[in-house]
Amino acid sequence: MTIRNLEFAWHPKSVAVFGASTRQGSVGRVVFENIVQGGFEGEIWPVNPKYRQIVGRPCYRQAQDLPGIPDLSVIVTPPATVPAIIRELGNKGCKAAVVITAGLTPENGLRQAMLDAAKPNLFRIIGPNTLGLMIPSLKLNASFAHKSARCGGIALLSQSGAVVTALVDWALDNNVGFSHVVSLGEMADVDVGDYLDMLAGDPATHAILMYLETIPNPRKFMSAARAAARLKPVVAIKSGRHEQAAATHTGALAGGDRAVSAAFRRAGVLRVEGLLELFDAAETMANFAPLQQIRVGIVTNGGGAGVLALDELLDRRCDLAKLSSATFDRLNACLPLTWSRANPVDIIGDAPPSRYVDAIQAVADDPGTDALMVLNCPTGLASATEAAAAVGAIAHNGKINGKPVLTCWLGENTAKDGRRILQNAGTASFGTTAEAARAVCYLGDWSRAQTALMRVPSTHDDASNADRDLARSVFRQVAKEGRSMLTEPEAKTVIAAYRIPTPKTVVANSPSEVGQAAATMLLTTEKVVVKLLSKDISHKSDIGGVVLDVGSSAAAKNAAEAIYRRVRTAMPGASVDGYSVQPMIIRKQALELILGMNRDPIFGPVMLFGTGGVAVEVLNDTAMALPPLDDVLAGDMIDSTRAGRLLAGFRNREPANRAALLAALNSISQLVVDFRCITSLDINPVLVDADGAMALDARIQIDPAKVEEPSPNADLVIRPYPAKWERSVDFNGMQYSFRPIKPTDFSLYPPFLAQVSQGDLRFRFLGPRKTFPDQMLKRLTQLDYDREMAFVAIEAASGKLAGISRLSCDPDHAVAEYALLVRTDLQGKGLGWELLRQIIDYARADGIAKIEGMILSENRKMLAMCREFGFAIEHVAEDYGLCVATLMLKSP
Repeated sequence: MTIRNLEFAWHPKSVAVFGASTRQGSVGRVVFENIVQGGFEGEIWPVNPKYRQIVGRPCYRQAQDLPGIPDLSVIVTPPATVPAIIRELGNKGCKAAVVITAGLTPENGLRQAMLDAAKPNLFRIIGPNTLGLMIPSLKLNASFAHKSARCGGIALLSQSGAVVTALVDWALDNNVGFSHVVSLGEMADVDVGDYLDMLAGDPATHAILMYLETIPNPRKFMSAARAAARLKPVVAIKSGRHEQAAATHTGALAGGDRAVSAAFRRAGVLRVEGLLELFDAAETMANFAPLQQIRVGIVTNGGGAGVLALDELLDRRCDLAKLSSATFDRLNACLPLTWSRANPVDIIGDAPPSRYVDAIQAVADDPGTDALMVLNCPTGLASATEAAAAVGAIAHNGKINGKPVLTCWLGENTAKDGRRILQNAGTASFGTTAEAARAVCYLGDWSRAQTALMRVPSTHDDASNADRDLARSVFRQVAKEGRSMLTEPEAKTVIAAYRIPTPKTVVANSPSEVGQAAATMLLTTEKVVVKLLSKDISHKSDIGGVVLDVGSSAAAKNAAEAIYRRVRTAMPGASVDGYSVQPMIIRKQALELILGMNRDPIFGPVMLFGTGGVAVEVLNDTAMALPPLDDVLAGDMIDSTRAGRLLAGFRNREPANRAALLAALNSISQLVVDFRCITSLDINPVLVDADGAMALDARIQIDPAKVEEPSPNADLVIRPYPAKWERSVDFNGMQYSFRPIKPTDFSLYPPFLAQVSQGDLRFRFLGPRKTFPDQMLKRLTQLDYDREMAFVAIEAASGKLAGISRLSCDPDHAVAEYALLVRTDLQGKGLGWELLRQIIDYARADGIAKIEGMILSENRKMLAMCREFGFAIEHVAEDYGLCVATLMLKSP
């Protein structure tokens, strides 16, 4: 994660504009005028050898002539000149530039030349081919946009300059302000992940909006997005669609856009479809907490509007609140006899403000209501503005009785004044029922994304008993034979090794052997299935390679012979490697499902679940998620499909064994975590009913060159929970559990910190600290293991937090800073020593070259312990009261 030197583009005190011009219509003129006329209060230096001055300001020929070192440079010069300008700026000491110039491409070599010029000085480049950036709090508009953004709390990151100008233009008319507006351009250096990392810690940014066309470094993006989404709302549009062909059903279903949605959910990012939805979603998420459940109460003065709202909510998987009898009694007492007597609560078109207030308060007080939608249709019988004023008066921070209230004043000429009254009162108001319903549903979507973000899957119980050696032996044999596609028996052997039930399978080399195998199997089962075995044919059903309901050995032999003839007719060049015989599994109450994995070109391995069978692509009822999974994440996949609702049972069909299905999904996830060589996998169909799950067919494709690569899978964009670092430790008869930190440890921090003295807190944080805001505790407990690590020591008996050691890596994963804190009453027992040893062992295993720690000179116990571990101790030259402890883990 590289944010090094980006602070110079974050809060620049001086700006140099290369290519500044007076020529009418030139980009250089527009950019320079925008900076000057925007009111930027720092130094502004135009650079162009054609001019001696521009707009009364001295103009300089080249970088070395500038009177000082610019914090930020803006480059609007011909493409061929850019690499040399970058080199000159780096040599002068400048650290960052916005390259607006287009035409620096891999094909003409200028893009790489620019990056090569930047590298020696760690010079950061935003762009090229960018609109520029705006920092409204600094009155800086370093772009060629037609308008400057208003100051506010929303950050906008966009790969499209056109989208930036459109959104800024809209925002000006709708009183929306920005903390940062960044057109990222082609992201040759600084990308969306870098900016997300900066914005996560920016107190002036309350929400982050993104327009993305591509994600160049998905692992870095996921790491940064997860860090940001833990602290503030992150909303994204991802444009573009692409499909890819694959040998498995899963490959055909796991299209790239679905993988993007799965990745966003796992990162805690809310995905929307339209540009203006970005702002609606950001406003909704900034004002309300996520809702675990969304049962909506609707109050309206028009029945048609209520029905429209209801349709919109149900289309988006929201639920209508079931009002209690007590609520109906209250509504009967305050509403006309003709009211709807149902939710939506139609209070009739002549409703005065007092009727709105009574009905809304009754619905808000109902314990079965999580959120309210209040609708108004203009009539000649009552005032829309007076109704708006009444609703706004009873809402506090957009809530009534602590529940979100979203309003919709339908119409324009009359309704716009009502919407303005509500918005001025802090209550969200929309112009259509669709917009209001969408806003309600954002809270549920965000909640599901936040739940996924907080999950830290470790090895599942069934998967922990997997026979990994057996699975690897199968992969080795396939690789040895120069194949990538496993046969059905081989694939079933692998999934059975991961405790996924499969029927007994007998491999036969000829139709005669098929008859013999069937004769034996029919002694214990009524019918058998005969299937083709071919290393050239993946989808056997497509050429008639599966024969069901075979009831005799003769029929089985005939089935095999018929399969052979069909292969020779349909695919004469394909090999027939034999046949498989298995019992005919008849489970009348079972559903046919598909479980699988495919490799997305951006996000790597992606899990799939849905309705299976031969028509799986036609039915297209599937859900996707990024591995690793756990019961919650796997359950979300199940519940987001139509198949998931069928599994819950209906009519005379019993609910399916959900635990068995979750175990199967978790086992596949663990298989993918363990073996990087798997490129695609599907189990189709899997029969699931009340008795459990049974995999009837399986396909696995591998990359033979990666069979021996170690676990965990290096292609996962989310690093799995490092369970191998868990251990138990005994100190003087007291048991402690040492393990990597989890988000759920958030609740352990307040009582832990209450038992740490002010002196120890000062030693840990290098200064006095009395308060620990929730946002800070979230950052301390919700890590991305790819970039940070923290180990906690937990008292086995009480479950209390006893101590913490922490490691934060630099962008190049070469140097890491450590920190250590042990509860004051437990110091002197060896906990600190053990926590420091664990963090050193982890750093060494992770390939980190050097550990550093900042220690107050008076913290003699910590300094003594560091010396015992071999740290070198030096005083900081600028502050003699501070020491830096350094431990080299690798030779320089």
